[in-house]
Amino acid sequence: MKEAILCPHCGGEVIRYRNPIPTADIIICVGEGVVLIDRRNPPAGWALPGGFIDYGESAEAAAVREAREETSLDVKELKLFGVYSDPSRDPRHHTLTVVFTARADGTPRAHDDAADIGIFTRESLPSPLAFDHAKILEDFFSSRGDPCR
Repeated sequence: MKEAILCPHCGGEVIRYRNPIPTADIIICVGEGVVLIDRRNPPAGWALPGGFIDYGESAEAAAVREAREETSLDVKELKLFGVYSDPSRDPRHHTLTVVFTARADGTPRAHDDAADIGIFTRESLPSPLAFDHAKILEDFFSSRGDPCR
């Protein structure tokens, strides 16, 4: 979507484009469960580790960076899972997310935007889940049977 705005300095017309904001999320399997963080900042809820893709950064690099920043885990076997782009998926902005899967060893520790952290199975998912992460996790568990085993 584009709109014309006036430059506050010269008064000339400037076209401003409003585009979705790209993010990356990562489903990390540790043992037989997936790592979720309890968000420190609004919107509240449990979520996949992830965040905004920085300018000049690939979606893959963003997923690995966010995993490290929020969970202290170094991931391996990074694979593309899917793209989720419902305009209402994030109440703050229109975002689209590139979702990856990965594996990690060790014990996750909450850092950065994570107030708490846990490893959950399909049967033990916490509530509430933020954004559209319930749908993403349902797709993940449904498409792969028991994907973390």
